[in-house]
Amino acid sequence: MINASVVTEFILMGFSDNPKDKITLFVVFLLMYFITLGGSLLIIVLTVSDARLHNPMYFLLSNLSFVDMCSTSTTMPKMLVGLLSGNKTISFPFCITQLFFFVTFATTGIFLLVSMAYDRYVAICNPLHYTLVMAKWTCFTLVAVSWTISSLHSLLHSIMVSVLRYCGPNIIPNFFCDIPPLLKLSCSDTSVIEVAIFVEGSVIAMASVFPIILSYFRIISTILKISSGEGRWKTFSTCSSHLTAVTLYLGTAIFTYIKPSSSYSLDKSGIITVMYTIVTPMLNPFIYSLRNNDVKRALRKMLSQKKLWK
Repeated sequence: MINASVVTEFILMGFSDNPKDKITLFVVFLLMYFITLGGSLLIIVLTVSDARLHNPMYFLLSNLSFVDMCSTSTTMPKMLVGLLSGNKTISFPFCITQLFFFVTFATTGIFLLVSMAYDRYVAICNPLHYTLVMAKWTCFTLVAVSWTISSLHSLLHSIMVSVLRYCGPNIIPNFFCDIPPLLKLSCSDTSVIEVAIFVEGSVIAMASVFPIILSYFRIISTILKISSGEGRWKTFSTCSSHLTAVTLYLGTAIFTYIKPSSSYSLDKSGIITVMYTIVTPMLNPFIYSLRNNDVKRALRKMLSQKKLWK
């Protein structure tokens, strides 16, 4: 057996090492982080405070906003501290913990998007039964199942990654601990674990992508039966925000994870993951509110009430 030291911490290389670039990146990412937290929190507050938003669609949206806040808070604070202080080290236990929570929140977000696709399917294809089908217990069940499956999925992946040996190098060319780079850095034989992660991850991907595709197939079929062009567009517009979020989130996530480890590029990992770990959560509040009259009305109502209190 080769005598090799055991890695007890990793170095998150993240982005540029140029001092000038660090300050710029810190300001940009801090602003993006605040926008994500502020936008997501605003969606949650509006959903809770406005009675007109007390329905399944906005219940699921508020849960997605909460997940977005948690997901970015798992990765961005450590990255921001590293940019500001220059300390990019992360201990092995904290790395695995970060990995667990990130995968949990990311997977929960995917399943919530599936739930929202089902909600749109019922609302458009079975409007007369919408209230009955999407009852409170159904919504709570969808959210609970999303969190349960995601936690178990994340726990399985975290355990498989944590039992591997890491002998060096210990540099992760990313801004947080993720599965592909950790597999690359391990000095153990990862072939069996890679296959297990790939197969299990593919099952999760199919369990999320196929219901969304099926829901939109039925939705589009129903929309095409509407005689008026205005009616078709008005109906489809209720799905446009969700479809945009699904494309942004699932597209980049599947591209990153559902492929053999041999084809994974460490140099490109940070750039690719920025899209679904930072950009998409930041954009979600805007995607779901800019073209949503209900959210706009709730926001105007809240702002007018604040003016009255002054």
